[in-house]
Amino acid sequence: MIARTQRTKRVPARLNDCEVTQDNAVNDEGDLIHFALLADSEPLNYRDALKINVWKKAMEEELRSIEKNQTWKLVDLPDKKKKIDVKWVFKVKLNPDGTISKHKARLVARGFLQKHGIDYNEVFAPVARIETVRLVVALACKNKWSLYHLDVKSAFLNGPLDEEVYVSQPPDFEIKGKESMVYKLYKALYGLKQAPRAWNKRIDDFLIQIGFKKCAAEFGVYVHCPKDEDIVIIWLYVDDLLITVSRIAEIAKVKDKLKSEFEMSDLGELSFFLGMEFMRRGDGIVMHQQKYIGELLDKFEMESCNPLSNPSETNTKIDECSDEEKVDPTVFRQIVGSLRYVCNSRPDICYAVSVISRFMHDPRKSHMIAAKRILRYLKGTLEIGLLFPIGTNSAGSTLIGYSDSDWCGDITDRRSTSGSKHIATRFHFIREQVTNGMIEVQYCPTEVQLADGFTKVVKLDRFEFLRRSVKKVVNSS
Repeated sequence: MIARTQRTKRVPARLNDCEVTQDNAVNDEGDLIHFALLADSEPLNYRDALKINVWKKAMEEELRSIEKNQTWKLVDLPDKKKKIDVKWVFKVKLNPDGTISKHKARLVARGFLQKHGIDYNEVFAPVARIETVRLVVALACKNKWSLYHLDVKSAFLNGPLDEEVYVSQPPDFEIKGKESMVYKLYKALYGLKQAPRAWNKRIDDFLIQIGFKKCAAEFGVYVHCPKDEDIVIIWLYVDDLLITVSRIAEIAKVKDKLKSEFEMSDLGELSFFLGMEFMRRGDGIVMHQQKYIGELLDKFEMESCNPLSNPSETNTKIDECSDEEKVDPTVFRQIVGSLRYVCNSRPDICYAVSVISRFMHDPRKSHMIAAKRILRYLKGTLEIGLLFPIGTNSAGSTLIGYSDSDWCGDITDRRSTSGSKHIATRFHFIREQVTNGMIEVQYCPTEVQLADGFTKVVKLDRFEFLRRSVKKVVNSS
């Protein structure tokens, strides 16, 4: 036998302030301490999860939800039919302050095994655009309406299936003596390709049934007018519902109808929604993404960077920089994608982000520097957000928009910078509305053109003026 070394083991200096436990240490209940520490992290597999009490309870709760919704039935697998395997996915849900809100275990079907035309047909499901959130919040603030947030528990389990689909029993939850049997699905499971469409059809049918009308231009928005002076608006994004009502008594009626059909989580007044935070003040509601931006700075190792005053370098235009060193395209695309989401509450970075978005196919060193410059700007302006002011009692309202373009501003292909997607359709639509008298077009001098910062790089004093002016317009609307 090989003798063990008798050398004294020293604790590293970096661990002097830490509580060190052995790998085989147990607590008073006989559980491994290291597994208790994993309760605040996400297990890598279901075997580890079953050893931790909170995750085991989360898995049992998921199975109870499936049974309650009558999602499946245990049957023998028919001839010439194939089963689809399932797996467990674990997620720690956090509050805006970073504390743990919930340990969520989700049973997911391996949808990549499905065959088109056999296991599924149509898969498209519409969702409301994030821009519409700003519109709904702005309307609510202007009219002093209440805003509420509801979440449908296990939403996809409510969507009925038209196809014949069979799945295996969940691992380590097989019914004793019936291990060879499978579940026939009557409603969708997460992971199935048709699950989003099935759920959307289910809630769409229900909302129309109780009197809501779908918006023709935005399929995720539903409007109901129970009385002449009352209005209820629901903004739907998969299983999250943002509801605003003109009369406080109506919200209880809407909630009761929804809860009678679906199992709901009532999250109260709007405060945190799809990574966006909403802070109430005396003069209105501020929409910001401080928590999300902080996570980005940490993710991309920019939490200790030096802040900057503007997102783009003045008098400098970026081209393809094909002679420069290449950078990691995956990291660059992650930064750009994250920044594009920040634009929902930070229009001051829209132009800078649009510029670096042009080079995602082949990013170079200068492009990465420009992307990190935007992060440095965000580091120094974390407190900035969009203010939706409380409206006055004045009757009626006017919508004012600004339009600008940078003529032949792109140094690579000499294209102009504007809002250019679907320009032909938008041009003809606006021209028609001008002819009908619905829109009035007026010349706007450069000095008061608030869209100037959305089409070109401007000097710092001009940039700060435009940023203040946008806020001023919001406050005076």
